Amino acid sequence: MRPARVLRSAIVLKTSTLLHFHKMLVQQKYRLLFSPKRVRPPGPKGPTKQLIDAVVEMKRRNHTWGCKRIAQQIALAFGADIDKDVVRRILATHFHPEAESGGPSWLSLIGHAKDSLWSLDLFRCESAILRTYWVLMVMDQFTRRIVGFAVHRGVVDGVALCRMFNRAIHAQTLPNYLSSDNDPLYRFHQWQANLRVLEVQEIKTVPYVPLSHPFVERLIGTVRREYLDHTLFWTAADLENKLRLFQDYFNYQRVHSGVEGRLPDAEATRTPLSFSSYRWQPHCRGLYQTPTAA
Repeated sequence: MRPARVLRSAIVLKTSTLLHFHKMLVQQKYRLLFSPKRVRPPGPKGPTKQLIDAVVEMKRRNHTWGCKRIAQQIALAFGADIDKDVVRRILATHFHPEAESGGPSWLSLIGHAKDSLWSLDLFRCESAILRTYWVLMVMDQFTRRIVGFAVHRGVVDGVALCRMFNRAIHAQTLPNYLSSDNDPLYRFHQWQANLRVLEVQEIKTVPYVPLSHPFVERLIGTVRREYLDHTLFWTAADLENKLRLFQDYFNYQRVHSGVEGRLPDAEATRTPLSFSSYRWQPHCRGLYQTPTAA
């Protein structure tokens, strides 16, 4: 391209267009990796809407019924042969219990004591050149504070998981309990031995029910929506530095509705500002700005 044309192209291309193009490349990558290679034969692809509505309504009216009993009751009432695993998938996707219907969960009850319960989870993200990186995030469930991040490129095994966890919680006071999901990674011998050395008791969530691990799942979504979807990174060190910037902003500047509008870090107190004298402080390299004393 001629230099004049390159200059005109740079003026036309917006940052949002580049980020959207990168997101489309990531989606295309995973579509090619995990989409089925053969064409499925024509026919029903799953339960009908009427069957889904009947299963959800039966669970709503009978909270104590399990998946096996609901499947048997559906077969008795409608003559539809349905497996209990299909009922479980339907309820996991379409059934949303009413708020405070069953009281607080055990995770919420244990997490009401400060620093008594931490939650952790892994998620992956793509670099600007579509290389996959795994991120381990640890949070304090009582204050919603981000304890730390750790980034790893490549396959995550027991040794890598222990190394990531120890880096994420570096120089932190350890909790009594640690909540994790049922990923096979957490069954590695090295991981179990590491928890025994740290004298931390592990609590497992309900299998195949993401709602039983809601706090860290929501935090991962927040990190994606509010930060990673609006920036690009190149290497593991670059990603870790940017996540550390978001951690400082999240803990010390961003109010959280789950703790009644307070800051996750209890030590980050704020004195009221005057509308006649204040300035704007940038965070996350200018992505967000909050008022501060002039």
